[in-house]
Amino acid sequence: MYSEFIEEDSVYKPTQTDLTFPQAKRFSNFDDLRNELKRKLVVACRAFSYFKFDYGFAGHLTVRDPEFKDLYWTNPMAVHFKHVKVSNLILVDHDGKVVEGDYSVNRAGFVLHAAVHKEHPEIVAMCHAHTLYGAAFASFGKKLDPISQDACAFYEDHNVITEEAGAVAVSEDAGMNVAKSFKDVKAVIHQNHGLLTMSKHSIDSAAFWFSALERCCQQELLVMSTGQTPNLVPHERAVYSRENVGSDYIGWLHFQPIHDHLLATEKDMFD
Repeated sequence: MYSEFIEEDSVYKPTQTDLTFPQAKRFSNFDDLRNELKRKLVVACRAFSYFKFDYGFAGHLTVRDPEFKDLYWTNPMAVHFKHVKVSNLILVDHDGKVVEGDYSVNRAGFVLHAAVHKEHPEIVAMCHAHTLYGAAFASFGKKLDPISQDACAFYEDHNVITEEAGAVAVSEDAGMNVAKSFKDVKAVIHQNHGLLTMSKHSIDSAAFWFSALERCCQQELLVMSTGQTPNLVPHERAVYSRENVGSDYIGWLHFQPIHDHLLATEKDMFD
C-alpha cells in the first residue's frame, strides 16, 4: 500500500530503462516513509495554492500514517495552503482528536476524511477544497459527460452525492454518505458542495486527480455555456481511455512536474 503506488502496466512507462523518467521511492522503515509522506502532503497543499484552490480556511488534504493506520496527517486549520509546511502539519485520529501538532483540525475535514479513512482502510490519501468550477458544476447534481480525453479519466469512475446538498458537512451521517460513495471510484461530486478525490497509493495521485476533476468541470461548463450539444466519446473508447489515462499511476506521474516545479520555487516547505 505504501510503495506510493503499485506500478501498473501503462503505455506511458518507458521501454528504455537508461533514460531519465520519474520513479517512485521505496522505503525500508516507517520513520523514513512517514517523513516522505509528510513532505509530499506539504507539496500537495502548496499545489492547491498554486492552482488557487484556496477559499478562506475551507479545504483539507489527508494522508494515512504508514505505521498507525487509524491516524492521518492533515493540513492545520485556518492556515493558507501557501503556508503549510512540515512543521505545522497535524496528526489526527478517527475521533477528531489531534494527537500531534499545535493546530486545531477543521471539523468538516475531520467528519468527511475520517469517515472515508475509517470505512476504507485501503485509501491512503484524500483531497477536498471549495473550488470555483467544481462548486458550480456540483450544483447540477450530475456526473461528468465524456466530452474529452481528460473527462474520460473519470468515466464510470466517479459518483454524485445529493444528500445534505448545500448543508455544512459536519454531521457523522454526512461523513458516512461520502465514505459509502467512494466505493470503487476515485472521485465524488457532492451536490451544492464541491469535489472530493482519493487514492489508494499516494497523495500525489489524489491531488492531481482533484486538479483534473476541477479542470473537467470547467471544460463542461464552458461547453454548456454555448448552448450546443457536444459529441460524446463512445462508451468503448471512453472505457479504453479511462483504463489508460485514469489510473493511480498516471495520476502520480502527472503530479511529478508540479512536484518538481514547487521544489524548485518554494524553499520553506520542509521547515
